[in-house]
Amino acid sequence: MPDVPISPDSSGGSAVDIAFFDVDETLITVKSMFRFLEFHFRERGLPPSAYAGAAGDLRARSAAGVSRRDTNREYYRLFAGRPAEEVFAHGRAWFDAELAGGTLLHPPAVEALRRHRGEGTTIALVSGSFRPCLEPVAQLLGADEILCSEPEIVGGHFTGHLERPVIGPEKGRLARELMARRAVPAPRAAAYGDHASDLDLLRSVGHPVAVGDDLVLGAHVTEAGGRTLPGIGPGAAAGDDRAIGRTGPSRPTPAR
Repeated sequence: MPDVPISPDSSGGSAVDIAFFDVDETLITVKSMFRFLEFHFRERGLPPSAYAGAAGDLRARSAAGVSRRDTNREYYRLFAGRPAEEVFAHGRAWFDAELAGGTLLHPPAVEALRRHRGEGTTIALVSGSFRPCLEPVAQLLGADEILCSEPEIVGGHFTGHLERPVIGPEKGRLARELMARRAVPAPRAAAYGDHASDLDLLRSVGHPVAVGDDLVLGAHVTEAGGRTLPGIGPGAAAGDDRAIGRTGPSRPTPAR
């Protein structure tokens, strides 16, 4: 991946002790949950209509006014009964295939992460996605912590149950808990996100960074003295998971 120059103070100030990164459309250019679901169904030998039906049902629930938290839970019910070993293996294969395409990583955010890591900063990924998708990202980029949705596994199989989707305020709560465990005050923490659903995460730190042109995040970083990094270009990511991975107002979605 070519080097992308960034401002030395892109975290909003001096070096910090912990940096939180949203993943989808921040560190990577795709929305992992639906992209992975399509791959997982294909690896299981299911016809394309199976994925189309599952994705369509989730979108229909959102359009009918079902909350994004509940729709997120419905997503994880699609894995009920599947062996965890299988799902994690598919996660690695999915990530490797996406990475081989050459456009998976979002250079401005990845370079910011690497600079933080070079300064000895603890790196935490924060996402509504789950570990099969996120562990390969963490391994590649050298992240120390993964704060994510944790669907239940019993007897080596996913049950389909998810207690707490990591959406909106939950991202901020998990970040604040980690900061407390590590005795890191807000002025010594940074957070990166691309969407209004990351607002509570960015509010939890002293150095908020908006990735892209989300109006809600832009207003916050302006008020808080934070920074902005370039977002992904229009058409770079599939839009299917807006129903399950986001919450709150945002910029208009470009045609894709």
